[in-house]
Amino acid sequence: MVAKKSTGATRKTAEAATSGLPKAASTAPGPVAAPGELPVRPGEDPWTPDEVAEARSELSSEVLRLRAELEASEQAISGLMRDSGDGAGDDQADTGTKNITRESELALAANATLMLEQTERALERLEAGTYGFCENCGKPIGKARMQAFPRATLCVDCKQKQERRH
Repeated sequence: MVAKKSTGATRKTAEAATSGLPKAASTAPGPVAAPGELPVRPGEDPWTPDEVAEARSELSSEVLRLRAELEASEQAISGLMRDSGDGAGDDQADTGTKNITRESELALAANATLMLEQTERALERLEAGTYGFCENCGKPIGKARMQAFPRATLCVDCKQKQERRH
């Protein structure tokens, strides 16, 4: 099985990027910020235009890197699938190694696809003015968290609650 590139059909639109906000928060004027006026937590300095541009640039370059990684991964998987053949002439260890390599490459491709979708969604949220708002509670995620993990969609409290449930 060859990993597929992310298509427009699998990505959420900028409009859909706002749908993760609670209903009460999405209708209130607070949860949508103009690009460049991103939310911050109490005690944090506001986002500067340079910091917003840096976040956008970082996300854009990450999209390009992940697309290149997926393309290379697709080629590797294609080669592994072609080489797997019927296994004639291979001993059990060779067959097992090929299977493990193929499964590992498929897992890496799936992870890269997920990261690409998250990164593209973060860019869409940045353009929609919802970047930096928690999709669960609607409160600011925090500038420091967004700079450390630009794909974050949950504030620390909501992320901890989510992890405790799983």
